[in-house]
Amino acid sequence: MIPSNASTAMATVLIDEMIRCGVREIVLAPGSRSAALAFAAHAAAGEGRVRLHVRIDERSAGFLALGMAKTSHRPVPVITTSGTALANLHPAVLEASHAGIALVVVSADRPAGLRGTNANQTTDQVKFFGDAVRAFADIPPGFVGPSETEQVASWRSLVSRMTATASGRTTGASGPVHINAQFAEPLTPDAEGGWTSACSGRPHEMPWTSTAGPTRHPSLGHPEPLDTEPERTVLVAGDDAGPPARILAEQAGWPLLAEPTSGARTGDNAIRTYRLLLADEDLSSRIERVVVCGHPTLSRPVTALLSRADVEVIAIPTATGWTDPGHQVSRVVRAATAETADPAWLQEWQERDVALSRKLDELLEGQGELTPHQVAATVSAALPPAGLLFVGASNPVRDLDLTVAHYPVGERRLVIANRGLGGIDGSVSSAIGAALGRTGTSRAFALLGDVTFLHDSNGLLIGPDEARPDLTIVVTNDDGGSIFASLEQGGPSHADSYDKLFGTPHGTDIAALCAASRTSHWRVDSLEELRHALASPSGGIEVIETVVRRDNRRELDAAIRNLV
Repeated sequence: MIPSNASTAMATVLIDEMIRCGVREIVLAPGSRSAALAFAAHAAAGEGRVRLHVRIDERSAGFLALGMAKTSHRPVPVITTSGTALANLHPAVLEASHAGIALVVVSADRPAGLRGTNANQTTDQVKFFGDAVRAFADIPPGFVGPSETEQVASWRSLVSRMTATASGRTTGASGPVHINAQFAEPLTPDAEGGWTSACSGRPHEMPWTSTAGPTRHPSLGHPEPLDTEPERTVLVAGDDAGPPARILAEQAGWPLLAEPTSGARTGDNAIRTYRLLLADEDLSSRIERVVVCGHPTLSRPVTALLSRADVEVIAIPTATGWTDPGHQVSRVVRAATAETADPAWLQEWQERDVALSRKLDELLEGQGELTPHQVAATVSAALPPAGLLFVGASNPVRDLDLTVAHYPVGERRLVIANRGLGGIDGSVSSAIGAALGRTGTSRAFALLGDVTFLHDSNGLLIGPDEARPDLTIVVTNDDGGSIFASLEQGGPSHADSYDKLFGTPHGTDIAALCAASRTSHWRVDSLEELRHALASPSGGIEVIETVVRRDNRRELDAAIRNLV
């Protein structure tokens, strides 16, 4: 079928070529200038070639696409109209950039001749995201005439290149890309505009340009041997380190200091209380070498360890590079292998970990009321094999770090978070997207703080005909930002300003908020009620609100640190 006008032709080609390049999900935020793209995406969805998700909030749309791209390992486009709509995608683009997620931003724009004229909803969208995207393309409006076939070829070639770049198939560094497409009227497929050419692609639904598969983990390359000296080595596995980190730690007999979203927090070498044990001067001072994988961001003790001048630091990079906050990395290897070290070093860490874990559990059980740490532990324990857990920033991911259940190797539990920048933006939408993007998930949970949940409550605004995953969102509600309680600004000397500036109590009725979006809601304030709620899913998206205290958070964190 030949499109009736140039804008419809360009939109049809862009959507069709993205599907040929592996896109299976498209997220759309409604707008006028993006109408041609919306119609083309809707037509492709009607043919069963792609699944279309529509959101009224562009920021939520961006994080929904990011979540799907994160778990599906496919590029996911998010389509917006011009003007401020594009600006609302910036947080998701930044997270995708720092986490190496294949987000494809497709922004509709007015023709370039309207820039700088104060035309409605027109701003300069050229290189809008700066260096946060891996590539940018500004496409002029399509036009009728003898060059129609050449235009189709250029559009298809560009989409192939951009999706390959987003997936890391061109440079190995996956991440967001931005296609800014200028559309001239008419914008609807039924309006005649004089276009006369077919918009066909390669035969057999092949992409215009085929490229090799992406490399999610550069550490899967040819391994380099590491010296057996020094023997007192630990392996730090941060976000997205992946199974190679665990395999290396087990091969070498090293303690594995793995964050819960590392993809390596399994097996016998994982040290549950590593964050606390690093505060033990006698133990941590004897560390001679650190091998760091992924993107560790959760704790000051780990940052301090990586910043020590007396420790050799070797990094294994991910798609976004390597982590070196103290500028101490002396060697970068794509992958590593090592001979087994003296087992006494690992055994000492394991014995200390068992004893400290017992003391930590006893402390939490002795509180006489539900604590945030117990909420995290209970959600973690409820995650079945092949389950998915999305965890929010601030306290929840750190509470989980101390209490995550010991998972056997090979049971396909996936624990993820937006740790590229560690922000609270878009967490509800990211969790929904992650659940939609991962096929074969046995159960999907999200663990969020109340401020993080409220920050993206628009993520619950989903149309009646939209795809909804089965997702249980557990909200740890302490009525404010308790992450600051354990920091310097939470000290007694700032008590008169703390609540106003950092604690930010909000008093929101979360049940009423959920009711407004017709989202199922439970409110629990005991461990028994939480376990019962987790064991009784109602299907679809549901919220379990767990009520905990905030006024004793600083003292509780201090008591945990004092266990060492």
